[in-house]
Amino acid sequence: MLTLVFPWLLLLLPLPLLIKPLHRQTQGGFLHLPGSGDLAADVTKSTPKARDILKWLMWTMLVLAVARPQWLGEPIELPSKGRDLMVAVDLSGSMQIEDMVLDNKTVDRFTLVQHVVSDFIERRAGDRIGLILFGDHAYLQSPMTQDRRSVAQYLREAQIGLVGKQTAIGESIALAVKRFENLEESNRVLVLLTDGTNNAGNISPDKAAAIAAERKVTIYTIGVGADVMERRSFFGRDRVNPSMDLDEAQLQRIANTTQGKYFRARSSEDLAAIYQEIDKLEPVSRDTQSFRPKQELFFYPLALAFLLSLLAALREGGLVAPGRIAP
Repeated sequence: MLTLVFPWLLLLLPLPLLIKPLHRQTQGGFLHLPGSGDLAADVTKSTPKARDILKWLMWTMLVLAVARPQWLGEPIELPSKGRDLMVAVDLSGSMQIEDMVLDNKTVDRFTLVQHVVSDFIERRAGDRIGLILFGDHAYLQSPMTQDRRSVAQYLREAQIGLVGKQTAIGESIALAVKRFENLEESNRVLVLLTDGTNNAGNISPDKAAAIAAERKVTIYTIGVGADVMERRSFFGRDRVNPSMDLDEAQLQRIANTTQGKYFRARSSEDLAAIYQEIDKLEPVSRDTQSFRPKQELFFYPLALAFLLSLLAALREGGLVAPGRIAP
């Protein structure tokens, strides 16, 4: 819609009507010079009604320009408050086990995690998202931010073994809790994904979970890995359990301690369903504020006033006359 920032300035439009009578009272007669007897008649002829209309248009455009016309676009909703959600992803050596299927192709666990979790991150509009990668130790890959695309890109660019080949689950929880402490009060959520057991770091998962509970951090733990995988051996093909190192009891305790939930992901469908379930358990905030984009339009009447002033100057100079073209 079209609006004016200073609509009260339109009251200046009749101002020339108040000035014109005063001008007429103080105006003197024409100056007659020898040899220019028809000069007054020429001047009179050069001030037709059209010139007054031209000046009125100039004045109207100038007043309209200073009133600052704007075009307001459609309202755009912006989330005013969401959740602080940290995603912790295991980069230990076992994440390269190829026991997952994605688009009918066998892939390693981390490739599947990159595909599903990055999509989950980009869907969390309104939340502040952070990313922790952990192996021998836990590292903050991205602080809390609403730039979800960048966080998802950081995850896509990560590589197995980047931070070591062991699994520091407790340290990743402690790092997440520490990052939450620097933020204002909100719904604090940690989604922790691993395929092993804690065997590194300087704090146990149970102790870190107890601290997280005190700080009101909810932890959702996800155990990744298939139950059965075939592999070739000297005696043929064997069926093995590739997830025998996964400590489900520990992940369950972590979730229970923080009023969260433990999930088991044995396939790409399981993992996708888990993140949909987390979306339901921790929905994106619905408290929103809106703004309307503004486009300034004052330069249009200002430019028109300038063109009209040029036309008036040409008429006054005799280059352009009403009804005829100057020689």
